[in-house]
Amino acid sequence: MVTNDNYNDMLDEEEDDIIILKSADGEEVEFVEIAGINLNGKFYAILQPVELLEGMDEDEALVFEVVRGADGEDSFNIELDDDIIDAVFTEYNRLLDEAE
Repeated sequence: MVTNDNYNDMLDEEEDDIIILKSADGEEVEFVEIAGINLNGKFYAILQPVELLEGMDEDEALVFEVVRGADGEDSFNIELDDDIIDAVFTEYNRLLDEAE
């Protein structure tokens, strides 16, 4: 989990982008898509849970690598590598600064 103060500002604009993923125990969890980031030939999604997950603060989000399967369906694999997570958020912040 990585903190970014810009998430709450973005939530109002992104409320239509709900993604439902299943947790390890099979429970459905709704996420708001904050951003999609292309980085080093891979695509990552920054997702924030609609309902706060245990151990998370309101201004935290998760990074998932999005992989297109042979069936054309996307799968979301949580990213655990801190270097990749940091790089995704660095690119996200760069794009936000560029948009301003």
